[in-house]
Amino acid sequence: MGRLWSVEDVSNYLGIPVATLYQWRSKGYGPAGRRMGKYVRYRPEDVKSWVDGLAEEVA
Repeated sequence: MGRLWSVEDVSNYLGIPVATLYQWRSKGYGPAGRRMGKYVRYRPEDVKSWVDGLAEEVA
């Protein structure tokens, strides 16, 4: 398994502001993140899978 992504990494990948990711988390939306102490980390495959799922919802 590779390196986990930070909120900033996911923000850059999705092209959205960091604040949007935090808003999504508070609403239970967005890719699954894991809290590690005071940090939130994402598995890249979870983020990519979530994006792929969005394409299926639109189609």
